[in-house]
Amino acid sequence: MAIHQETWPAGTPVWVDLSVTDPDASRAFYADVLGWEFTPSGEQFGGYFMALVDGEPAAGLAPPMEGMEEDTHAWTTYLGTEDIEAVTQGVTDAGGTVVMPPMPLESLGSMAIYTDSTGAVFGGWQYGEHTGFNVYDSPGSVSWCEAMLGDFEAGQEFYAQVFGFTYEDMSSEGMKYAMFSVPGGERPAGGVGMVEGEQPYWSVTFNVPDTDAAIERATARGSQVLMEPYAFEFGRVAVITGPDGERFGVIEPPAEPAVSAG
Repeated sequence: MAIHQETWPAGTPVWVDLSVTDPDASRAFYADVLGWEFTPSGEQFGGYFMALVDGEPAAGLAPPMEGMEEDTHAWTTYLGTEDIEAVTQGVTDAGGTVVMPPMPLESLGSMAIYTDSTGAVFGGWQYGEHTGFNVYDSPGSVSWCEAMLGDFEAGQEFYAQVFGFTYEDMSSEGMKYAMFSVPGGERPAGGVGMVEGEQPYWSVTFNVPDTDAAIERATARGSQVLMEPYAFEFGRVAVITGPDGERFGVIEPPAEPAVSAG
């Protein structure tokens, strides 16, 4: 298990959370499928539960905000920043929209919700006591986040302007895709792809020790398999749904770490 307790370079995906209609059912589902434990939830945080992997923060679950109970449920990816007001201005300057303006959460930090210029929803997180994921490269932790954009070129330009993303194009015939890095980052921080015929979105994939076993546990609890498992150089991956229909990926890393070119 790898531990990272310092702040991540700005623009890195640092947190994911999910609004759920039945917190008890969702906690039971993710405890079974991903092995999560949960912190107690206090009223001051609106029923928010932090998921733990070996005692370290990994993700969050919360009941829906008042009036949003029937909204589509999806995992939200938060990109880290030292200055959320500057990010908010950058989002609007680059053609995005502010869904929820910056809101301080006591000493933990500040959050905001945006859409990029192609319509994908994402969050911003200004570091406080909570610096984001403390655990990675471990079962139950976030393995990869990616933006599936409505306009591949325009979306890349948006994140380059707001967060300084640079890209390594991985596109092939019939597929547009690139990995992105952030200033000061030591390795690719995530990916961007192209989606057509549906709402653009950010997706999250979680590390699991056995993809097929995770799918078996999930489907026993009513999950649907949206993308059947397949193997590639970075592991064996599938896309499934949670209790509210939210989609997410699970990936079993390869037995030996993939070696990138260069």
